[in-house]
Amino acid sequence: MSILMQDVRKKYGNDYALKNVNLTFQKGKIYGLIGPNGSGKSTTLKLITGLIFPDSGNVTLHGHTVTRKTSVDIAYLTELDMFYDSFSVQETINYIASQFSDFNRNKAELLVKEMKLENNKKIKSLSKGNRARLKLVTTLARDADVILLDEPFSGLDPMVRDQIVKSLLQYIDFDNQILLIATHEINEIEPLLDEAIALYYGEVIGQEKVEDLREQKGLSVLQWFKQIIGTIEEDN
Repeated sequence: MSILMQDVRKKYGNDYALKNVNLTFQKGKIYGLIGPNGSGKSTTLKLITGLIFPDSGNVTLHGHTVTRKTSVDIAYLTELDMFYDSFSVQETINYIASQFSDFNRNKAELLVKEMKLENNKKIKSLSKGNRARLKLVTTLARDADVILLDEPFSGLDPMVRDQIVKSLLQYIDFDNQILLIATHEINEIEPLLDEAIALYYGEVIGQEKVEDLREQKGLSVLQWFKQIIGTIEEDN
């Protein structure tokens, strides 16, 4: 099982969000898409889900071109908060379960307990941190082939971030799932990653195995990213 992006270009107006991107994502690995805001990370995830389409090139999942229907195989956590405020935590879980046949209620119950959420609490009364926890519950509870997380740590306190990291390691099926995390919070996700992919103004400027960075180059992911950005800026 794999995701392929071949010579992908995507423009918004006159500006390129992605330029000639070629990437492969395979099951059993955790990938980090890293880069500053506006580098093309969210666009990459939306292309994989079929929410948007490339202007040229091709995006495939399981060897088939991605379409709107691809979302049934993908659990996608967006930066947007799309819950119904009048729902309770349990009603929200029930609603998500009704929309996706791969939703695992047993896993959802375990996640709710681990995240210390109360089933009868209304969404409108949840703190930002608890809303983020619930987003993670509804995403990780799906037994989807692909899990995409867009800025999962954005604006959250360190304790919530630690909980998210723990849940990712505990509830991902590494034999059967692809996990792709897009973030500019590089230090937070480094302990999770198998591979880091650096995006900068819509272009892939580097891809490395995290273990090789540490053992062969003596670099953290953040140090590596700063190094290649510095080289590009010097050349320009």
